[in-house]
Amino acid sequence: MNARKYLSSMGIGTILIIFSIWTLFPFLYIAITAFKPPGESYTLDFIPWLQFRPTLYSWRVVLGTQGGRTIKALVNSIIVATVSSFIVISLGCLAGYALSRFVFEKWKNKDIAVWILSNRMFPPVAIVIPLFLIMRTLRLLDTKSGLIIAHTLYNLPLAVWLMFDFFNELSRDIEEAALVDGCSRLGIFFKIAVPLSASGLVAVYVLCFIFSWSELLFVVSLSYSKATTLPVMIA
Repeated sequence: MNARKYLSSMGIGTILIIFSIWTLFPFLYIAITAFKPPGESYTLDFIPWLQFRPTLYSWRVVLGTQGGRTIKALVNSIIVATVSSFIVISLGCLAGYALSRFVFEKWKNKDIAVWILSNRMFPPVAIVIPLFLIMRTLRLLDTKSGLIIAHTLYNLPLAVWLMFDFFNELSRDIEEAALVDGCSRLGIFFKIAVPLSASGLVAVYVLCFIFSWSELLFVVSLSYSKATTLPVMIA
């Protein structure tokens, strides 16, 4: 029995080690590539001083020659991703709670939720031209405000749907007890529903932030100089 336990532990440990190496190697390779000469960036060499000579050339270009452009793009990415994600989570939380707790007679709640989610199914390229025309009319091209609006519109359906599911999982007994004690619906939302769904709020915020941070198509279409974000600069 001891031999079996030992072999089982060894097997599990070996699998975990292989999986960890497989998972972490891409990040290690990214770090190694940052110190490669430009001509060797696409080679499979990854052993410093043996297969290639490390250099700080890429860092000097990014932080020195193009330092102002890099910092500007980084600041734009942080502002656009942070603000748009905050707006999305605020509106999505309110809409998701309304769909979860109130009954709409003319249009069923599930139908509303499915219609909202269907807006997220459109590929970004399908709405780029209408967004460009709208932003041009509103004089929001090449502005952080225009990008924040675009990212908010595209992320909001997903946030509403996810928060709708999170609120459905919460027990309604606590809210009914709060109503009996005289708490208002708005008070129940801020004091009970939102704290209990904090993990869901964080998850939705992170998803929206990741999309906004890495989004390329909207930024390329709606900005060209002042509001360029980091992914566009890297490209």
